[in-house]
Amino acid sequence: MPLHVPPAPAPALRSVLTALGSPTAVSEARTPSLRAAQGPATPELPLPVHVLDEITPAGVTATRLAGWRFLIRCGERAVAAAETRLTPDGWAFSHFFEGPYIASTERALQQAETIAQPYQPRLLSFPGLYMLTLWLHGDCTADGATGHPAATDILVPLAPAPPGIAAHLPLRVAELLPVLTHRATPAPLPPLPPLLGSPA
Repeated sequence: MPLHVPPAPAPALRSVLTALGSPTAVSEARTPSLRAAQGPATPELPLPVHVLDEITPAGVTATRLAGWRFLIRCGERAVAAAETRLTPDGWAFSHFFEGPYIASTERALQQAETIAQPYQPRLLSFPGLYMLTLWLHGDCTADGATGHPAATDILVPLAPAPPGIAAHLPLRVAELLPVLTHRATPAPLPPLPPLLGSPA
């Protein structure tokens, strides 16, 4: 079933195209694969990046939109990604980057294409756990910039995943959030030893 990729804001796409057309922006990027790429580089698969700052014990998940991420494709593969952010003047290019999340995002998107039910792909970041997931939202008509994970939505942890979390194992939000809630909850402090009486 094809994924319903939400449309990115036009100014965000324009800012990425402008950066790709700027030799300075490309040469200053810490992305050797982008600098060495042969042929035209094109931004594809815009995904809204949502951040989940806090997971409450009740499982309430408030997310905020942090930006839009574009995979930068050159030839047959994605060589980097471009991040945009919202500024007081509108959407603006933030930076290029590369690393394991690029290939992992592509792999997770390919996995999602094999699911029978249609989904809207997004990215969901858990900064407290150093974890990024592909978030498959069940409402394909929703505004990609808003909303929160529904219990029946699917999260696919991207590699590298935190210890004990299997990368590329799709799980429903209702299954994964309790695990993440446990991980994000600080362990209780051990009880203090009893106070000794005052010296005589």
